[in-house]
Amino acid sequence: MEDSQPIIRSSVILNGAKYRPAHNARPRPASIHFDRSELDTILALYGRRVAEGDWRDYAIDFLKETAVFSVFRRASEIPLYRIEKRPKLANRQGAYAVISASGLILKRGRDLRQVLRVLEKKKLRLVD
Repeated sequence: MEDSQPIIRSSVILNGAKYRPAHNARPRPASIHFDRSELDTILALYGRRVAEGDWRDYAIDFLKETAVFSVFRRASEIPLYRIEKRPKLANRQGAYAVISASGLILKRGRDLRQVLRVLEKKKLRLVD
């Protein structure tokens, strides 16, 4: 008597198609992230500027060598500013940078709060 069951070694047959387990799949490359305190600092600035009506949307990207927080006036536009974290530059120029829509680096440094000061809105006062 022949057995109608197929012999399964390293793959599984589901509905006639072979499925190989993911044990030999490559792991995802590690990406750079903002930690909790960095996000709190960035979101505090973002919240103030949203309340003032200057900013309306944001996006966060975690890439292989960079974490990017992009700020938009409208979601359909290019970002007004990008706040980038590049740990490879930490010993040279500083890990943090604020970059304008035109690609100009407005400020770079090791301290995130100091770098974000370039985005603080200047209040104009009348002098008598």
